[in-house]
Amino acid sequence: MRPRIMTVYGTRPEAIKVAPLVKALRASDQFESVTVVTGQHREMLDQVNEIFDIVPDHDLDVFAHGQTLNALMAKVFERLDPVLVEEQPDAVLVQGDTSTVAAASLAAFYRQIPVVHLEAGLRSGDISSPFPEEANRKVTSQVTALHLAPTETSRDNLVREAVDPATVVVTGNTVIDALLHTVGQKLPFTDERLQQAEDAGRPVLLVTTHRRENWGGAMEGVGRALRTLAERYPDHLVVLPAHRNPIVREAVLPHLQGLENVLVTEPLAYGEFTRLLALATIVLTDSGGVQEEAPSLGKPVLVMRENTERPEAVEAGTVKLIGADEQRIVTEVSRLVDDPEHYATMSNAVNPYGDGRAIERCLAALAHHFGIGERLPDFVGR
Repeated sequence: MRPRIMTVYGTRPEAIKVAPLVKALRASDQFESVTVVTGQHREMLDQVNEIFDIVPDHDLDVFAHGQTLNALMAKVFERLDPVLVEEQPDAVLVQGDTSTVAAASLAAFYRQIPVVHLEAGLRSGDISSPFPEEANRKVTSQVTALHLAPTETSRDNLVREAVDPATVVVTGNTVIDALLHTVGQKLPFTDERLQQAEDAGRPVLLVTTHRRENWGGAMEGVGRALRTLAERYPDHLVVLPAHRNPIVREAVLPHLQGLENVLVTEPLAYGEFTRLLALATIVLTDSGGVQEEAPSLGKPVLVMRENTERPEAVEAGTVKLIGADEQRIVTEVSRLVDDPEHYATMSNAVNPYGDGRAIERCLAALAHHFGIGERLPDFVGR
């Protein structure tokens, strides 16, 4: 009997990274695949499933406006448990570090079902930053049977925490597989203003911000910094796909009103975002996934955080941690605009995260875990 792999995911970042593996599991003659979405994100999650032609077998539909993290976790526990009983999977596969991941991992563990953790071993070293992701991934590691680490650094993090090295496989990050698949499609912009921006050929400063640790005064400062930059560089177009959280919007958007060269959009579907990322000149973000995607497209990335669980691109020089201080944001973006040599150094396309073959390594690792195949050599970052 083929091992039955249940994949559980709930947010757009999870969906992006797990979708290529779900497709591969469904096409494989070695495994049975069951797909469960929690709906922690709703519309954005559905958009990614559509791009990869995935129709989930179960939808727990836990999303609710304004719910607490505890309420979210409780819903995942309550609604996932009967699905585990019904489907009787041989393993539960989760991706990343969301509340969905922590809840699903513990729910599987309590049912004595092995957990497979995709993108295992990321660590910032600060339990409160990013919050709650650092705690979620550490909790998940404690109950995981097979750790699919994206890089050697992630593997080393796990080994330092006394994880058995035999249970860790370095696969490369599946986000690169997903990115290459999606950029190649060149999906159309639904916002005609983005198409006009592409046609005009203006330099683009792409901004994404939403992190909880930046809520409040720091995010107000982000808004003021963007206004300063837009006024200083009128030839540049500042594009901000605005997170739907009202806390984020109320902090940032008032500072951007009345500026001709600032384009605020609704959150973009993944296909559109990858096209915009390819179009961008500079990326300013506090997102985790963008730190992995942008370097593979040769984009310099300024990260509005004090630490990162993705140090590889920082070491390679394509990502720089700058925090969320208003003046520091202005200074670092200005340097990239004004100093061509500095820009050229940071935009050197170095990709320490993957080579587009992560899915192959994940499938081989699963086959080896279940005794039905051999694992491939570990990914080695450039």
